[in-house]
Amino acid sequence: MREIRVAIAQTNPRLGDVEGNTYQMKRRIEEICGSQEVNLIVFPELCTTGYECGMGFTDLAESIPGALVNIIGQHAEEYGVYVAFGMAAKAKVESILYDAAVLVGPEGELAGAYHKVHLKGEERLAFRPGFRYPVLETDFGLVGLMLGWDLAFPEVARSYALDGAELLCVLANWEKPNENEWRSYVYSRAYENAVFVAAANRVGAEPSYEFLGGSRVVGPRGKTHAIVEGDSEGFMIAHIDLDEVRKVREDAQLIQCRQPRTYRNIVKMY
Repeated sequence: MREIRVAIAQTNPRLGDVEGNTYQMKRRIEEICGSQEVNLIVFPELCTTGYECGMGFTDLAESIPGALVNIIGQHAEEYGVYVAFGMAAKAKVESILYDAAVLVGPEGELAGAYHKVHLKGEERLAFRPGFRYPVLETDFGLVGLMLGWDLAFPEVARSYALDGAELLCVLANWEKPNENEWRSYVYSRAYENAVFVAAANRVGAEPSYEFLGGSRVVGPRGKTHAIVEGDSEGFMIAHIDLDEVRKVREDAQLIQCRQPRTYRNIVKMY
């Protein structure tokens, strides 16, 4: 058995306040790790900056690795935990920005990063889309990172599953009017791919949006292992066994019985 504890942190970042938001993340890591031993903490998308920064992301974005990643890495090392969090990232060419998810490890090191592929609405004005789905190796198993609207595209989760991911971390800023979509997509991605999904969604409001929360951890058969009720800040910890992924895949044959030669239209542009 590969039993681990995964925490989902539901936060309300202050718009444009990287220093303050980073401090609040530190406090949340302390609180979670002080309650019991955990292996992984998942924070929401853009939790260091807030969502509706527009062209302000140019000044708020940081390099990966860089000072911000190092700070979160220090907190992760202090408690011996993996931490996944969202940030605005800049490339070597500083005019190129990405909506990024970062995973730091229990020794403070950068375990990997992902750039959001499916940008929605005004996100396209600030960020460039990514183009890779890197599966990250951890001490406990293989992890895939997803951001926000990526959840609505089944190809993302399936790509990760085909490359061996056992746990998908969804870091999100999902809005209140779309609560049914959020809930349905989280469970669907878990069912479709026989994976665990740890989905951390933010709460609070910004000028044009109100965010719904509803963070949860779902198993490969759709079991809810943890849920943060309501639209306020908080966290929950799920105790899961990653060996369940292999068992469910062997029983259901979801991966083995695919017929890729019949799916050609999936990769055609609209």
